[in-house]
Amino acid sequence: MRVWRVTRRAHVAPDGEGARLYGGRWNLPNTPVVYASASLSLAVLEYLVHVDRDLAPSDLVSVAATIPNSLLVETVGFGQLPKGWQAPSDQESLQQLGSEWVRAQRSAVLRVPSALIPVEFNYLLNPAHSEFRRIVWADPVPFSLDPRFLQ
Repeated sequence: MRVWRVTRRAHVAPDGEGARLYGGRWNLPNTPVVYASASLSLAVLEYLVHVDRDLAPSDLVSVAATIPNSLLVETVGFGQLPKGWQAPSDQESLQQLGSEWVRAQRSAVLRVPSALIPVEFNYLLNPAHSEFRRIVWADPVPFSLDPRFLQ
């Protein structure tokens, strides 16, 4: 399976450091997680909702990763999600869920629905899991946002 990230060149290392420092929808601060998406287009949308349109960086890259089919991928089902899980303001239960998954070390990959497009999926990758090293990362490719996204 191929997954994608869009990030600034300086943050290309798949170490989960940004998520560890600041937390995210699916992790509490101090919990390293690498966020990826099922498609490059979803990765772009996920990036866009977090960027100040006036300060859009010019040093973006896209990075593909291949997750071996033999690697266990856990899935968060809709039945496990609290009501209103898509709201940007109420993420505590999702952060707890993702952080617990990291601590439990059950798998290196967790598939979660995208809050932007719930029928599509993002993937949380646990860099502390022993199987994480089996994920193969492609070289980063320069990526630029179409200016129409920034209007």
